[in-house]
Amino acid sequence: MKTKVIGALALAGSMVFNTAAANETISVVGSSSVSPIMEVLGETYAKSNNVTVEVQGPGSSAGVRAAHDGSSDLGMSSRNLKSSEKADNIKEVVIARDGIAVVVHNNNPVTDLTKEEVSKIYKGEITNWNQVGGENKPIVVATRDTASGTRGAFEDIMSLKKKINGIKVSAISQRAQVASGNGQLKTIVANNPFAIGYISLGSVDGSVKPLAIDNHQPSVEAIKSGEYGVQRPFLVVYKEGRPSKAALEFLKWVNSSEAQEIVAGKGFISIN
Repeated sequence: MKTKVIGALALAGSMVFNTAAANETISVVGSSSVSPIMEVLGETYAKSNNVTVEVQGPGSSAGVRAAHDGSSDLGMSSRNLKSSEKADNIKEVVIARDGIAVVVHNNNPVTDLTKEEVSKIYKGEITNWNQVGGENKPIVVATRDTASGTRGAFEDIMSLKKKINGIKVSAISQRAQVASGNGQLKTIVANNPFAIGYISLGSVDGSVKPLAIDNHQPSVEAIKSGEYGVQRPFLVVYKEGRPSKAALEFLKWVNSSEAQEIVAGKGFISIN
């Protein structure tokens, strides 16, 4: 709880203190890809409502766990929930959609890869840029940590899972550099002419170059039309009965036309 104290006033020789009603805090925990847009939404909502929206982005898996154990009002995930994470009392609300952009250094001459080529690069089966039309230089692969929803969605889309003793595990090469967030991965690629990585489309800026996949550039229009297939949902998840009334009102507002205009303005795909 946070309390606003409106200052002391001296009137006719006596001190009068006015204490404003305490703000209610709404806790939102999870995906580092969803966190930036959730922070903007939370700040916007708080301006006209007596609440504080606290957003933390330790990753999608942490967000789903927080929803299950009730340690936060709302969890955020940038991937579909696994079957092991689903439950009758766990509710899922899609608040936006996002593309995953495969990015390289701005000086890399490669402009287009197929999904199969991306998969082989991440499995370590394609190791030199000259195998995909680039320079004769080794490919430096950058990936996200295993708790990342972006990584989970990327592995599903790019067929980067394998079975070992009947258990599905990541097929991404263990030689890949691991980044803890979109920002760190983008920095790795921006600073290495031979690196490749993947980040939220909403995080793409001039520091890196997004590649076309199967001849389709990542864009809001291509995602809406279904032409660009490397995309995933942004979910808010919660445990039935856990969120406060204020948290549920905030979530309802997030899917309103006003909030979805903000979502679209930040480069994500609105749901309406």
